[in-house]
This record gives sequence, structure tokens and C-alpha cells, in this order.
Amino acid sequence: MTRDRTTRDRTPQEPARTLAPERTLDVDALIDDPKTRIVVCCGSGGVGKTTTAAAIGLRAAERGRKVVVLTIDPARRLAQSMGIDSLDNVPRRVKAIEPVETADGSDSTGELHAMMLDMKRTFDEIVEAHTDKERAKAILNNPFYQSLSAGFAGTQEYMAMEKLGQLRSRDEWDLIVVDTPPSRSALDFLDAPKRLGSFLDGKLIRLLMAPAKVGGRAGMKFLNAGMSMMTGALGKLLGGQLLRDVQMFVTAMDSMFGGFRTRADATYRLLQAPGTAFLVVASPERDALREAAYFVERLAADDMPLAGLVLNRVHGSGAAQLSAERALAAAENLEESGIVDQEDGKVAVRNSPENDATSENPAPSDAANSTPSEDPDPSGNLAPSGDHDPSEDPDPSGGPEPSVEQLTAGLLRLHAERMQLLDREQRTRNRFTALHPEVAVAEVAALPGDVHDLAGLRAVGDRLAG
Repeated sequence: MTRDRTTRDRTPQEPARTLAPERTLDVDALIDDPKTRIVVCCGSGGVGKTTTAAAIGLRAAERGRKVVVLTIDPARRLAQSMGIDSLDNVPRRVKAIEPVETADGSDSTGELHAMMLDMKRTFDEIVEAHTDKERAKAILNNPFYQSLSAGFAGTQEYMAMEKLGQLRSRDEWDLIVVDTPPSRSALDFLDAPKRLGSFLDGKLIRLLMAPAKVGGRAGMKFLNAGMSMMTGALGKLLGGQLLRDVQMFVTAMDSMFGGFRTRADATYRLLQAPGTAFLVVASPERDALREAAYFVERLAADDMPLAGLVLNRVHGSGAAQLSAERALAAAENLEESGIVDQEDGKVAVRNSPENDATSENPAPSDAANSTPSEDPDPSGNLAPSGDHDPSEDPDPSGGPEPSVEQLTAGLLRLHAERMQLLDREQRTRNRFTALHPEVAVAEVAALPGDVHDLAGLRAVGDRLAG
């Protein structure tokens, strides 16, 4: 969903001129559309992808949708922000959802559930659901399976696909918000069906399954005679026990391999369906937007429906009319005018490093003029008298209080740094939009602190929709 904003410049010398419209992502229209059933948030790590997914889920729920947010690896504070002690593989109801006023003036409240993908538990559920008890027990107790399900490369991405398929098939929620795995290529889960098919159809798997397909003693004889050299090499490479574990795993899983591929392909087609919307999340930094460009191009190549780009943590200024150059010039003028302040100059000279030796080693006449009440303590330092007032001590920093001019100059320099940051972010964004003018963009202004409660998620949602 997008809104087009058109800018017109009119001067007495020239007629009205229409510039290219800026495509703006309308998040509320996207999540209010009942045809939108899946929203997938993808992007590189560290750009606020998980927080964005949670904020979208909360906003959709408070606008009347029944939502489940599937996170892959959320920070503990995000679970706590939803009022949940911990997230696991089971959807948990989030309380304290507030109704919002809809376009027709009525209050609408939906439901929000949240869960975190448990890769191993999801794999176990698949095994238990698609095999008999005896074979499931053999698979679950197999050492190679336990290693595979706990951290084998690509397993997390495939299990994210499986869990998404499970949630969609239950038809319990009318909107599923997915936070993709936190990896450099967060779209790896799109390759899960292809990688799984290549693995199952690979020569090594066919080799390990050959004895089981021949069957019985003939199979063992075939393995021992016809493949002794190959298995001997594999045994040296993998270890004899590991090779036997892999063979037992492959034999037990043989009947499930087709189901894995079928379900993965079905989920892949679901991601391409019109009811799915991909949101690429990025921060206004060069590396993050370079990754975002990769995601946009990859989604287009795979015919995935891209809704737009969420540009997160965008900085702003309440005094944008004051440029960095003018702020720096004003700061320099104030600082230069302070040089002729004789009193400040004398203080600066007294506190300069060149005079440290003189101040630390007073002349004998200075020591002789010390008051009797300032008796030295055993350490050799002067001990203060009993009626000493600490408030009369000099400034611990060793210098005078900064003047109004000095404070103003410091604030002007901070403002100049902020304006330079804004200019850098805008140039980075302009490069992205020049390369991908078809992508609608929603900006999320940076918050002053971390998100740690539902109010923080609502603030992100308001900025996202604004």
C-alpha cells in the first residue's frame, strides 16, 4: 500500500512544474487489509527488524486483527516488553492490548500472540507427526539427528519455513508477522526447499540409502562387497560410528523425505501468494541500505511480493532551518570573542599545564605564610582546620564555570554534528531511492531510548504509520 506525494514549485517566471512523486509506504492500509495474511520482515542484523515486527503485530492487533508474531531470536527485553516472561515454541497471548478508534468511529480490539522459533522442538514435532512411535523414537535418539536438529547449517531457515506453514494451516490467526533469521543473508529461508531437495537427491544420500533399498542380507552383502572401498573412505573421513549413525538416520527418515520437500515447496508458494507482503527493514546507513538493495533485488528475482522499505532509526532536528555551516560559523564567532576576555585569560593561564610545577612546589615564602591552623598531616599534606566549609572549596575540575557564550558555542557545534548526520542519512537514502524508485518507503524516527514495554512498541508503530 502506498501514497504518492507530489511537490509543485510555482514562480512568477515559470508555470507549475510537477516533480516525480515520492512513494510512501502506508503501513496502516497494509495491516488493515483483510487480504493481507502474512507480513515478513527481512533485513540485515542490528537494524531493529525484530522490534519492527513486534510493533507491526501490536498495531495490527489493536486495530482489530488477530495476530501472531513469530520471532526467530528476540532479545529478552522484547519478550518482557510484551509482558511475557519468556517466549517459546508455543504462541503466548499478550495482554494489555488497547482498542483504537477505527475510521467509522468504533473501537476495535483484536488479539496478539507471540512465539519464538525453537528449531529442535519444531524438528521433533515434524518427526512425531509423520512417523509411527517406534520409528520416531529411533530417529529422536539418533546421535546424528540430535546434532542435525540442534544446529546443522540451514536447519534454522528450513524450520522457520515449516513453522510458518504450520501456523498458516491452522487458520487460527488472520495475520502472521514473521521475523526472519538474524543472518547476513536473511533470505536464506527462501533457498530452504532447493537446498533440501539437493541434499535429499545428492549422491551421498543415495549411497547411504542403497543398502536399505536392497534390503536384508542382500543389502548388507551389497554394502560390504560393492561399496567397501567407498564406505572405508567415508569411515576414515567421518569416523565409523558417525557413518553408522548417518546410515541409520537416513534409513529411518526415508519415508519422510518426500514430505519435507512437499511442505517446503507449498510454503514457498505461499510466500509468493498475493496475501503475503515482504517488508525490508534497514537503517539509514550505507552498509544497511546496500544489504536492503540486495534483498529488494532478490525478492524481485524470486517473484516475492514486496510491500516496501522500512527505514528505521532516522534522526531529525527541531531546528533544521539552521544549517551545519551557519551553526559552526556562529560557534567560531562566539569562541573568538571570548579570547579578549582578560579575566578568563588570566584564569586559563593560572590553570595551564606549564604552571603545574609552580603550583605544586610553592615558593618558601608561600609556605611560611600558611596559617597555623593548617597543620600538616602525617602524609605531608596540609590538614584543614575544624571550621573548614567544604562549599568554599575550588571547582574540582580546576577551572572556572563555563560562560553562557561557551555553552552556546558547544550547543551550536552539537547541532552542526546532528545536521551533518541528517545530511549524510539523506544522501544515503537518495542513492537507494535512485536505484529503486519503485520501492515505497516508510521512515521511523529514532526513539530517545530502547524499547522495553508495550508503550515503546506503540511509539514505534505510531512513527511507522506516521
